[in-house]
Amino acid sequence: MSETIGFIGLGLLGKPVARNLLKAGYSLKIYNRTASKVEELLPLGGIQASSLQDVMTTGGIVITVVSDDAALESVVTSEGFLERLGKGGVHLVMSTVAPETSRKMAALHAERGIQYVEAPVFGRPEAAEARQLWVCCAGELAAKERVRPLLEAISQGIFDFGDQIGAANIVKLCGNFLIISAGRSIAEALQMAEKNGVDPKAVVDMLTTTLFSCFIYQSYGARIVANGGVYQSNWIVVKDTGLFEQTAQKVGVPSPLAHSLHEIAVEMLAR
Repeated sequence: MSETIGFIGLGLLGKPVARNLLKAGYSLKIYNRTASKVEELLPLGGIQASSLQDVMTTGGIVITVVSDDAALESVVTSEGFLERLGKGGVHLVMSTVAPETSRKMAALHAERGIQYVEAPVFGRPEAAEARQLWVCCAGELAAKERVRPLLEAISQGIFDFGDQIGAANIVKLCGNFLIISAGRSIAEALQMAEKNGVDPKAVVDMLTTTLFSCFIYQSYGARIVANGGVYQSNWIVVKDTGLFEQTAQKVGVPSPLAHSLHEIAVEMLAR
């Protein structure tokens, strides 16, 4: 692809995603609030943008990998963002946000003839570095086809959930809810085992090679054992359990487990 791609957001996932796109031969014009984070990508061919508006080419592609709903809305509604991207442009959004936020942002784009593709990803930063992300996407077919080579360059697989904006983020929230549930369950189980005199590592080794022989239980089990039986909370756990609960409530689905996980995460983070 000869065109220059705009790229916004060099957080824990954004930076390795941008690095892999540069390694794949794409030309990126990059903006990050902390400008120094862009500097290490310059030797790979990255171009530093002076502002959000400077990132974009009219009718081109811009990728955002920002932290949450508020950050995404701030970018989209910033002065000149939609005007500069313009008719025929495509905004590839890789953030995990509420489906409602995604639909709201897509509507603002559509008013100006801009196509919006949501593409949240599964994978920790080390998976992003290794191009081992899993991508969920939704949006208009033509727009998805236009950005598919970019997604292929950073991932091990892409799952298309149709043209209904919000669908990919619903899948992402479902996945994150299950991951967080598993992590919390593993921690409780191992603490109970250890307090009863059973080696938690032996418990993990047995269970993750028999009943629970899947990546999440294996990776989180090993991580929790190494962390003394603790499943650490962070702002992402708080955000995503809250988003899952809110999304369930909007369609009248009871979510007592999500509610409990959210409260536990908030309490642990406060400590």
